[in-house]
Amino acid sequence: MTEVEVRKKEFKFRGKTLEELKKLDVREFATLLRSRERRTVLRQFQDLENFVQRAKSKEGKNKKIRTHKRHLVIVPELVGMKMQVYNGREFVNFEVTGEMLGHRFGEFAPTRARIKHTKAGVGATKGSKHKSKK
Repeated sequence: MTEVEVRKKEFKFRGKTLEELKKLDVREFATLLRSRERRTVLRQFQDLENFVQRAKSKEGKNKKIRTHKRHLVIVPELVGMKMQVYNGREFVNFEVTGEMLGHRFGEFAPTRARIKHTKAGVGATKGSKHKSKK
């Protein structure tokens, strides 16, 4: 038998590797995004750059990166960082990966819990209306 190398597929975003993307400016990266995210990044590039700079300084000091800014678009400079985004009740932890590029922080911190329906209780159906509750 011959040995087959099992290699993990290298991550690419629109044909560019992560190293190439990290060298790009925020506005240059915006040209690779879909239209809605591109418009958001181009309009709020200063806010994004300030957030990235703050996140890098906090990461250097081994502090938690916490934010309420759910509307910010994830850019390549944030890949690999561990973030905490507020969902209205608590901070939700997640690590930024390459597949998250172009998405917003709020997508990874859901504000509503999933509903788990169980069977009906006593008095919930007409069949159990006339039975004794003891």
